[in-house]
This record gives sequence, structure tokens and C-alpha cells, in this order.
Amino acid sequence: MAADVASPLCALIVMGVSGSGKSTVGEALAKRLGWLYEDGDKFHPASNVAKMSAGQPLTDEDRWPWLRAIAGEIDRLSAAGVHAVIACSALRRVYRDILVHGRNDVRIVYLDGTQALIAERLRRRKGHFMPPELLKSQFKTLEPPDRDEHSVTASIDAPVEAIVDDILRQLDLRPAGEKRITSP
Repeated sequence: MAADVASPLCALIVMGVSGSGKSTVGEALAKRLGWLYEDGDKFHPASNVAKMSAGQPLTDEDRWPWLRAIAGEIDRLSAAGVHAVIACSALRRVYRDILVHGRNDVRIVYLDGTQALIAERLRRRKGHFMPPELLKSQFKTLEPPDRDEHSVTASIDAPVEAIVDDILRQLDLRPAGEKRITSP
């Protein structure tokens, strides 16, 4: 399913701490829009995955190549005419600045939730390299996006489809075959 009209956006970066639902919401959002979904985790070098698996937080030096790889993928996809939703923690503004790198056709979608809610989700999650113990460090690092970052914020304390509806409404996007979502 393709977007109803050509979107002026080429990419949405779904951001938040580990366990906030970036992959789940990002996949659902991409499916609704008919866009490609990419998980930013796949761009981590093996050394970053090993470090996180060992319970060690990443440093900025660890993150720079990872963020530049995702930014390069956004450029590549855009040049090919492909719209994408990319899940990426992007916890600090400087990280988001690297990802967006001055583009007007990239939007940040911040998934906002309490530490208690996200900790409970992480306790139930199996098979992910990010241990729940690192959640505290992620919240310490988190800098929620400012309005000048052309971002939207969605509460994660709702079903996935309601979160996606909220994001689409805030961005004024609609998939083909669906009526425009308006506020009640």
C-alpha cells in the first residue's frame, strides 16, 4: 500500500529508549504507509553489539560510525525514491542532528513512556542484546526532542494501532485507501 499522495517526507526516525517500542511501532507505521522499515540496530558494528551484550553502555565514540551509517542509508534510500521508517534510539540531540543532517524531509517520532512501564516491557522481552540493566543509563542520556527539531511525540501507553494513528495524525500523513485522520 503506497501513500495516498506523494509525501514531502523521505524518512521517519522512530526514537526512544530501549523497550519503548521503536521496532514494533516503526514496523506498524511503515506497513500502514507502505514504506520500507529499517531497524537501526542492524547498522551497529559487531563491537557495539558485543559491548551492549556485556552490559556496557556505548560511548559517543562508539556511536558516531553507527549514526553516520544510518544517515548514509537515509540519503541512499531518498536518492532511490524510497520512503523509509527507521527505528533508532537517537537519545541525544547531537545524535539526531547527525541522522537528519539538515534535511527538511526527515522527521523525528519520539516514543515517550515512563521508566517503570518500559522496565516492565524489557523484563518480558527475550533474545535482545540490550539488557534491562542499561535502561537507567538510557534515561540518563535521553534528551527529548525540542520543537525546532520538527518532531512529534507519541505516548507509548496505548495499543500499537492507536500510537500509529496518533503519529499519522500529528504528521498529517495518510495511507492510500484510508480517510484522513482528524482530531475528535
